[in-house]
This record gives sequence, C-alpha cells and structure tokens, in this order.
Amino acid sequence: MTAPKAPVTQDVVTIPRKSEGRPNVIGLTRGQLQAALAEIGIPERQLKMRAGQIWQWIYHWGVRDFDAMTNVSKEIRAKLAAQFDIAVPEVVSRQVSADGTRKYLVRIAGGHEVETVYIPEADRGTLCISSQVGCTLTCSFCHTGTQKLVRNLTAAEIVGQILIARDDLGEWPVPGQPKDETRLLSNIVLMGMGEPLYNFENVRDAMKIAMDGEGIALSRRRITLSTSGVVPEIARTATEIGCLLAVSFHATTDETRDVLVPINKRWNIETLLAALKEYPKASNSERITFEYVMLDGVNDTFEDAHRLVKLLEGIPAKVNLIPFNEWPGAPYKRSSNNRIRAFATILMEAGYATPIRTPRGEDIMAACGQLKSATERARKSRAQIAAEAGL
Repeated sequence: MTAPKAPVTQDVVTIPRKSEGRPNVIGLTRGQLQAALAEIGIPERQLKMRAGQIWQWIYHWGVRDFDAMTNVSKEIRAKLAAQFDIAVPEVVSRQVSADGTRKYLVRIAGGHEVETVYIPEADRGTLCISSQVGCTLTCSFCHTGTQKLVRNLTAAEIVGQILIARDDLGEWPVPGQPKDETRLLSNIVLMGMGEPLYNFENVRDAMKIAMDGEGIALSRRRITLSTSGVVPEIARTATEIGCLLAVSFHATTDETRDVLVPINKRWNIETLLAALKEYPKASNSERITFEYVMLDGVNDTFEDAHRLVKLLEGIPAKVNLIPFNEWPGAPYKRSSNNRIRAFATILMEAGYATPIRTPRGEDIMAACGQLKSATERARKSRAQIAAEAGL
C-alpha cells in the first residue's frame, strides 16, 4: 500500500488525551496526528507520510491494531502501540427494528451513553449521529430534550459512531479482494442527541475526518447538519464544514416556536431566517432543509402552511414534514394523515419540495425525536414509580 497524499493543514495542534494519559489517535485531525507523532520522535521528514499511513489504515481499512499496519516498520509500530490507543465507543446494546433500522446504545468515557441510529433505504443508508450527551434545548416535542445536557462529545466519540456502524455493517474493504463500491453507510445526518452547533469544533473535526478522501470518504453533500437555530454558528458551518444544512423549524409564529423550540426566545424566526438567507452554501442545488414536525392542533393549520410559504420566500429550501413520533408522557399527538397531506399540498403548489418522512424504527424508540439513553429512561421510570407509590 502506498502512502496517501495528505493535504496541507494549518490545524492548531492541541492533542486530546484520555484520562490515563494515552492519546486516542481516532478523532485527531491530520495536523494533530502529525504533532502527536513528532512527540514520540518520528523524524520531521516522515511525519506527513506516517500520518497518512495510519490515517488510511484506520479510516479506509478499519484497522484497530497498530501491529496490523504492515507498511509501517516494526520498530515504529511498537512505539505507536506503547504510546497511543485506537479506541472507539463501546456498543452496550444493538436493537433492530422490524423495518431494518438499527439502534446502537453507545457508552463513552465517564460511563455516559448516547444513541446512534442506522436507517437503511433502497438507494442509501443513513447514519443519525449524536453530538452531545443529552441536550440543552428542551424542545417540548422531543424526548431527547427531556434529558439534561451532560457534556459535549469529543471528535473521537463522534467519528467513533461512524466506525462502529461500519463495523456492524461489515463495510470495511478487505486487502487483496475486489473493491466493492456499494456504500451501505452512504449518508450522515447530525440529528441525534444534542445541538451540533453547541459543540461546533468537535463536530467540525469529526466531519472533516468523515469527508477526507483517504479514509471514510463521504462527500460533503452526503452530510447534513441539523440545528435548532444557533444563529452565530450558521455561517461557520458553511465555511468550516461545508455540509448541507437542516433547520428544526416546526412553527410559523414566534409565539408557538417559543414553546416548541425555546431557543427561539434568543434568536427568533426573523433573526434565524435572515441568517439563512445569507447562508453561503444555499442554492438551488444545495437547498436548506426545513424540518417541520406535525403536531395535531398546534402547528398544522392551513394558515400555518400559508405562513410557512411566505416565510420561505428568498431561501432555496425544501420542507421535510415529520409525523410526530410519540413517546411515553409526550404532551402532543400526531396530526392526521389527511391533515399532513393537505399541508404538504399547499407547500408543493407554492413550488417547494415537501416529502413526508416515513417514521422509521418506532418499535425500538429510534424514530426522530425519540432518542434518549437507556439509563436516563430507566432513571425516569424509577422516579415515576416512586412518585406513584408516594415515596
């Protein structure tokens, strides 16, 4: 195997370390990886080549053992194994829905847990990734929002979700065998637990790794970042990540959106739309997706549909209508199918692509808005039981 050509990088070379002091090479940018190799005495003239070799072994071949990196000398392999880890999050449980959706409960450093969901479709396979443990936004229709924010995920923990999904799908190529161009994991959506733009740097670094052509090699157009509207970070998403953008919109008036998406109290609809109109990547070929959960009697009137058409003027956009995925104790009900179709018709007649999302993985609580770590669910259940018993 020849050494991959690594791009010139100007990364800040702060090297993340695990609690026991051994850096995990997964999640390091190319610049950080080169700096880490320099620290253990790799000659400067070899840094780019050695970093490229390690990068390709991990992200192209899926290797987790330095000793398997056969184009690296035994001496360097021994030094790498003594100084670094190649560590991915632990898969605590794996559930498979009747529709083929896979949900992974993943344990990260500190014993915290997040959920990752793989959704197979006829023409693609989409991995829904979490970026935080819990969430700080408390959107009232979202089960994840009922779990308090614990911490941000590191770049290693974010990209690690991609690696463990590819492990489970058996998607790593095998040296010496014919190359299979089929991509079971062809798309990534940052729509799992957490607000990605409140963890910008780690999300950015993880997605840069996912897009790197010498490894996982996903096109930036195959990655969609969903935000509830962290306005100051929206322009940075285009310039520093370059992926597609989705916005959790869900309402057409500030009064309603203040309740459904409380971040609206900080950056209201007018402020959010102004930022989206200036989004550098917005074009007819790279439209901004507006996610709109359909809640019976809350945001699903014909007046809402017509207001939404008016609000979207001047923004290359499509609208994903999401039938509400109910969860235990949810304060809302799903709009009727007839109402959802009628709402979609108004938008389509105005010229907006308006797919109605088919709920996936509901039987394993893997659908949009249903993610919440199992330990937090259990904790809540015990508290409810105690309350009902008067304890």
